[in-house]
Amino acid sequence: MEAIRNFINNLVWLSLPKINPTDIVEIIILAFIIYHLVKWVKNTRAWSLVKGLVVIMIFWLFAVIFELNVILWIISNTISVGIIAVIIVFQPEFRKALEQLGQKNLMKSILYFDDSRDKNEKFSDHTVNEIIRATFELAKTKTGALIVIEEDMPLNDFENTGIPIDSLISSELLINIFEHNTPLHDGAVILRGDRIVAATCYLPLSDNMQLSKDLGTRHRAGIGISEVSDSLTIIVSEETGKVSIAMGGKLIRNIDGDYLRSKLSDAQRKITEVKKLKLWRGKNKDEG
Repeated sequence: MEAIRNFINNLVWLSLPKINPTDIVEIIILAFIIYHLVKWVKNTRAWSLVKGLVVIMIFWLFAVIFELNVILWIISNTISVGIIAVIIVFQPEFRKALEQLGQKNLMKSILYFDDSRDKNEKFSDHTVNEIIRATFELAKTKTGALIVIEEDMPLNDFENTGIPIDSLISSELLINIFEHNTPLHDGAVILRGDRIVAATCYLPLSDNMQLSKDLGTRHRAGIGISEVSDSLTIIVSEETGKVSIAMGGKLIRNIDGDYLRSKLSDAQRKITEVKKLKLWRGKNKDEG
């Protein structure tokens, strides 16, 4: 019994360590840093890098468990090179993060958390109808257009290259934006939820050498943004009036309204299912 009592006392002592005021300060500082680090990663291309690193860590753990010595040697000898490569590739993001850190009001950040994670809401059926109507009205008049629909991955970096609009989506507004000889017609429009967030945005061009040579800058930009994000991009050709979409680095050409509606519905359904899952979990908690 004495041994059991000592074991319980030791267990309680281990689970309830002595906490000093300095420990509380350290916890608050670390929580603040980790929160803003995760928030920064989620809003940049670094989020894809983090997912890749998680896969590598799982692979490394698998190699450790089964003593795959050659793989462990390769990982250990390439990790330093990989860190340098990451710093070089993501140098613009790191620089921007440091600039934002210098401009940030720290007390404001500590007192409340940003609600930007709630802005990426699903778009409505009305928005789907407006996008389709605008797309094929532009196609009829052979007016070039580039419409990027944001999904899970934020497009803040590309949004910042354009002119803020922040307006509800309507077919009339989209048509007017891409009208020839208007100030906003050049570049891409970015849609988030039921709103047009920015116009005249610059997108990265795809460097895929296997693309058809008859594709112009507009199509290469549409494919380029789909290679670095999970967005759905609608492209209207100025030469032929044909409608294409770019997803996952692939271009699907000469689509009709029904096919475009199905793809928009898929994107809409994906976000809706996530929301339903959250509501279902909350309901179980209430019922419990």
